[in-house]
Amino acid sequence: MSPPRQIRVIVGEDQAFVREGIVHVLTDGGFDVVGTTADAHDLVRMASAYSPDVVVADIQMPPGHADDGLQAALAIRAVQPRVGILVLSQFLEDSYVFDLVADGAHGVGYMLKEKVGNLDLFTDAVRRVAAGGSALDPDVVARLVGRKQKASLIDSLTPREREVLTLIAEGRSNAGIAHELVITVAAVERHVTSIFDKFGLHQSPDQHRRVLAVLTYLKA
Repeated sequence: MSPPRQIRVIVGEDQAFVREGIVHVLTDGGFDVVGTTADAHDLVRMASAYSPDVVVADIQMPPGHADDGLQAALAIRAVQPRVGILVLSQFLEDSYVFDLVADGAHGVGYMLKEKVGNLDLFTDAVRRVAAGGSALDPDVVARLVGRKQKASLIDSLTPREREVLTLIAEGRSNAGIAHELVITVAAVERHVTSIFDKFGLHQSPDQHRRVLAVLTYLKA
């Protein structure tokens, strides 16, 4: 039986020591780093040439040192929708998260750079987006939840349902949520169904209700 194929990753980061650290963590974690770059435009070209499973990109990169890395990642997704995107940011910035999930939260992740040192958290995030899941930094989720909101669908949720939705936004499975909250998987399923009902998300073959629930949550 042949071993499973390694997840192919391209890394875009303009700070050499940070880039080398990310590559080291990924390589030790069993990933195949097929390319690295310090330039956002080169990142787009490299993704087209190497067809990676995941692109890990710093948000602020040359040539503009603004949100060039994020825009490069979005350009890659537009042409290669199956490529997972994990963007790294030095700061919590709500608008970056909204831009990233505007077309859906599947296969995307947002993580603070300081968390890259948490090897399990970082490599798990890369695997999640490679598999088409979402990986939103818990600190980002917590900040978005804590923002003062006008009356919205979120207000209709119970405190427990909000906890469940927060964990869904972090990319947790029902089993993972049950473990985190110390409740049964069946209880989690009831909460998830209630969230879908309150958000008006009905079963449909062409819709991913967990993704839509996260988008509702982020945009509330």
